[in-house]
Amino acid sequence: MQVNEQSVEISMGGRTAGSLLYSPAGAGQWPGVLHLTDIFGIRPAASEMAKRLAAGGFCVLQPNVFYRSGKPPLFDFPADLKNEQTMKHVRELAGALTPEAMESDASAYVDFLAGIPAVRPGGMGVVGYCFTGSMALRAAAARSDRIAAVASFHGGGLATDAPTSPHTVLPRVKARLYFAHADADRSMPAEAIAKLDGALRSWGGVFASETYAGASHGWTVPDSHAYNQAQAERAFGKLMELFGAALK
Repeated sequence: MQVNEQSVEISMGGRTAGSLLYSPAGAGQWPGVLHLTDIFGIRPAASEMAKRLAAGGFCVLQPNVFYRSGKPPLFDFPADLKNEQTMKHVRELAGALTPEAMESDASAYVDFLAGIPAVRPGGMGVVGYCFTGSMALRAAAARSDRIAAVASFHGGGLATDAPTSPHTVLPRVKARLYFAHADADRSMPAEAIAKLDGALRSWGGVFASETYAGASHGWTVPDSHAYNQAQAERAFGKLMELFGAALK
């Protein structure tokens, strides 16, 4: 399916989030989806992922979730998570997105997407990667009136002992949820997955949570050192299955 691409500016309380919007070419309306990038932000690899999703029959908004810190590219040096310069910048980017900011921003993105003529009224989807896996979940809590499906791929810190842990928002969530965990992920170890799964069972909604054997943190993103094509294709299939069932 042919896809239209355009740059859009989203007003965010005195700031602007430069974003990308993808929609199937031709007349019609499509379910809306928020595609939240990993910590490295909007770049060709992430945008190709959003574009591929749009080709599946969705109107996809890829916002610059790190607009408080700057415009893409967010790294003006080669990013390497083993490098302290990279990690320092990662902490700066993540620190600006507090739980409150995540919910407020996500609500603004939903409102913007809802105003696009190509977006069908009704339920929307959200997908987050790595750092934004938690933001995807918080989006569903903030906008339970619109968010019908959420996917998180190799999301980190989804269930901790902190009072603001992402899993604590589950009572406000009405969406169908899918969590895909990396194998031996320091940001989401086995005990954290167990904690999340327990909270999901207590929540009582529709969900799936699974660990991709042999897939390391970041496996879905083509420009990641951990990219695993076979498992990335499986993940994309699961994403399409989720959105197809909940949004179409």
